[in-house]
Amino acid sequence: MDDPRLTPARPDLAAKYLEGKVEAARFVTGEEFEVTDAIAPLREAPSAQAMLATQALKGERVTVYDRNGEGWAWGQLNGDGYVGWLPDRALAPPAAPPTHKITAIRTFAFPGPLIKLPPAATLVMGSTLAILREDGAFAVTCEGWHLPLRHVGRIDNYEDDFVAIAERFVGTPYLWGGKSSLGIDCSGLVQVSLSAAGTGCPRDSDMQRDGLGRTLDAAESKKLQRGDLIFWKGHVAIVRDARSIVHANAHHMATVIENTNDAIARIKAGGSEITAIKRLA
Repeated sequence: MDDPRLTPARPDLAAKYLEGKVEAARFVTGEEFEVTDAIAPLREAPSAQAMLATQALKGERVTVYDRNGEGWAWGQLNGDGYVGWLPDRALAPPAAPPTHKITAIRTFAFPGPLIKLPPAATLVMGSTLAILREDGAFAVTCEGWHLPLRHVGRIDNYEDDFVAIAERFVGTPYLWGGKSSLGIDCSGLVQVSLSAAGTGCPRDSDMQRDGLGRTLDAAESKKLQRGDLIFWKGHVAIVRDARSIVHANAHHMATVIENTNDAIARIKAGGSEITAIKRLA
């Protein structure tokens, strides 16, 4: 059975590209939209009380297949393929193609070239924007927002060390389905960090376990290297060095750096064994 998290198909409606592969009453091509909110929740059902599956960041493209007329749009994120319900108000027809992205873990968008002005928005790492020009120490977006140049990079520029990116999130509150410095979960931390380094990454930990890198054998697992990924059922951590990991977790309700052996023992005591250790290179 196709993974419903990545398959835009319901009994009444499915994406046109799935015709002949799934059963549905009708198939539609869908329409591309752009996420205009700083962070838009993608939920499992069209309700503000429904579980948060993931988040879409400003500038992300989403193909919408259905609108329920009550403020919700059902579609698929073009980046990682996740399917769910987004608030209609967070979407708009695509504007200019994005040229830049936010490289700081978060920053403010000011309505003019002055940091004393009340911010118009708070943007987070990975958000994409169309930059029209520079104005002194600011990059000016098509909305007229002024962003500190220090917090903006070209869309095709990537970081060298994804672990260093993850380390910058230490102290971020844990949020199931979150993928920003305002709240993040274990797999969101991996996805955001790898994406900043130019590596495509699935959204959830089981997808990451199955889709990233190669599995280390028992001997290799005794010599962990920076950037290795340790997986448990429903959890993933990033290896910093021979002794420590960085991960977002519900035990600490935060992103933390933790001794690897201590974390393994603690998680094992809670009933979970390591399911895989992967190396990306």
